Amino acid sequence: MPSSVIHHYLYFPETEILRIIYQSGAVYDYLNVPQKILDNFRAAQSKGKFLNKVIKPGFKFRRVE
Repeated sequence: MPSSVIHHYLYFPETEILRIIYQSGAVYDYLNVPQKILDNFRAAQSKGKFLNKVIKPGFKFRRVE
């Protein structure tokens, strides 16, 4: 998953939290992300574009680090 924006990500299905670790080192949790959105994110050719078009505007978030 090479990305110029995302270093890697984790998903916690029990809480529906998608944790994005950015290339910059910043870590954000996106809240209440359903499995279907995660599946679409995983399948997206560009994770960064999907993040900017679907996840960021559609889900609340909090900075972790």
